[in-house]
Amino acid sequence: MTLNAKFTAQLEERLDQLRAEGVYKRLNHLDSPQDARVIMEGRGEVLILSSNNYLGLANQREVVNAGKLALDKFGAGTGSVRFICGTFTVHRELEAELARLVGTEASLSYVSAWNANEGLTATIVEQGDFVVSDALNHASIIDSMRLAKAIGKCETAVYKHSDMDDLREKLAGAKDARRRVIWTDGVFSMEGSIARLPEILDIAREHDAIVAVDDSHATGVLGATGRGTPEHFGVVGEVDVITSTLGKALGGAAGGFVAGSTALCDMLTQRSRPQLFSNALPPTVAASALASVRYLQAHPERVIRLRDNANYFRAAITEAGFAPLPGETPIVPIIIGETATAMKMSDMLLEEGVFVTGFGFPVVPQGEARIRCQVSASHSRDDLDEAIAAFKAVGKKVGLIK
Repeated sequence: MTLNAKFTAQLEERLDQLRAEGVYKRLNHLDSPQDARVIMEGRGEVLILSSNNYLGLANQREVVNAGKLALDKFGAGTGSVRFICGTFTVHRELEAELARLVGTEASLSYVSAWNANEGLTATIVEQGDFVVSDALNHASIIDSMRLAKAIGKCETAVYKHSDMDDLREKLAGAKDARRRVIWTDGVFSMEGSIARLPEILDIAREHDAIVAVDDSHATGVLGATGRGTPEHFGVVGEVDVITSTLGKALGGAAGGFVAGSTALCDMLTQRSRPQLFSNALPPTVAASALASVRYLQAHPERVIRLRDNANYFRAAITEAGFAPLPGETPIVPIIIGETATAMKMSDMLLEEGVFVTGFGFPVVPQGEARIRCQVSASHSRDDLDEAIAAFKAVGKKVGLIK
């Protein structure tokens, strides 16, 4: 047996183990745009309750048409990185609009929000700095900090989820650090909870710390007009660094960005490795994202509809006998327990015509597997009632409700 054949056999063995444990994840193939309902290969139309397409803009006519026009004007891709091949005007327009949306001087787009987070920490910290992260932060933040620490640029720590006393303690223990950075999600994607941002900002002032917020699940979602966690708490313009995605509420295509001071974005342009060594966001995607931002600003009623739908679904699923994690976002996680049970329940819901994903270890802690429901502004009340009926039927079969 060759080395490669042996390696492949080892992988197959591990995959068989995942299948035996009931935690192997299948990829469902779609044959239509993301919307309230999608065409799933082999099943026809199903109701989707697991999409980040919070505002329903992924299939919005204005957003799709903007991408088509940009494809004709700019072509399919950028050819290389921006400092080698140049920056398309649509990127600059998008970045100016994003900065206005989140309330900063400037922004810089990336090919993904993961890249935006990954490139941030190591660029802004130097030896002797200290970075502290909420325990439930997104994996991209965790990896960003690990990378910065691995190359000797900073020391890191983790504070208990939303525990402000623990955050103070961690910062006090780093009083001799050259500079301190607090990293937090705005909305924690697996919990649906919101960061205690005003308190974090107060603590940052007490300890002369920088605050960086990943607002990927809040941009277009929270606040009266969808400007995110800062607008939700009335602190727009007070956060040092905001990162977010273009791949969720803002059209759902791809891409991410970092927003902050002009100096920050200039430094990222000069030294952020994903900027220096990876192609820029395709112009067609940038144009669709730009159209999404402008659509959001012109149609704040989408945000209101999203909030109404989320409140309705949360109340109805609770009345049905389930106990979702408390929250006020469109993310409504229902704790199941074991990963295999969550995966089984997800499959059973699909048989009922509802596509919603189960999450288990290592995405969430052992014993806290869940069905994570995500509500969209594109859902009708009939859609949500249909989903509730499916949850009732499946919940009774698996013994989750009576």
